[in-house]
Amino acid sequence: MLLRAALTSFRRGETLAAQPVSASVDVSLKHLAAYNSVCGFGLRDALPLTYPHVLGFPLQMRLMSGTGFPFPLPGLVHVANRITQSRPLTADEPLEITVSARDLRPHPQGTQVDVVTSVSGVWEGVSTYLRRGGGSSGPGEKLDRPTGSAVWRVPADIGRRYGAASGDRNPIHLHPLSAKVFGFKRAIAHGMWTKARCLAALEGRLPEAVTVDVRFKKPLLIPGRVEFSASENGGGWEFAVWGKGPHLLGSTS
Repeated sequence: MLLRAALTSFRRGETLAAQPVSASVDVSLKHLAAYNSVCGFGLRDALPLTYPHVLGFPLQMRLMSGTGFPFPLPGLVHVANRITQSRPLTADEPLEITVSARDLRPHPQGTQVDVVTSVSGVWEGVSTYLRRGGGSSGPGEKLDRPTGSAVWRVPADIGRRYGAASGDRNPIHLHPLSAKVFGFKRAIAHGMWTKARCLAALEGRLPEAVTVDVRFKKPLLIPGRVEFSASENGGGWEFAVWGKGPHLLGSTS
């Protein structure tokens, strides 16, 4: 009886009891080069700002597929990501990675939870996931389209290429047929690839200690053509990726 009640609560997403998971990780230069290539980063001593997210991805999957996490993986929507680093990480240093979950909270469209990846006390990534259910999206916020500074043509195979480099082989990113099973007209680009591609475009213009916050809006169907925009604002940057509507809205501080 107690087990049945616990499983019912788990399915409803009412509790968050996932325990943190940790591992020591060494950077593979071959893997780093593949990631840099698919995202557009140059070869530097410092790791790209988004790369520790990829290093922590196996731990994220272990935590989110284990007992105590309130939702099943299928159907979760990655709606936001915030990365903060106090200094750049380098490829030659051993990294201590811990992944935890926190802040289970209601949302007008369902329930949200944060999955937090911490690396060596100097880098933190917070990925916010939405489990839809109960409520509606409403009219939505009104956004002005920024003036594009570059046009990107996103190839049809970017999901497979990024999936190979990141380990994130969600079928919605890999092939039109597998994406249609989940309600998409075509495969869609990974949100974290889109964020990485934006930061690659800003490479060399961000401080070493920085926070980069993004919201993922409309899915980016691939192949696709989008406009990237970036402008300085109060010591930081605001940037966006637009197609027929906004795909990503971001800022740095």
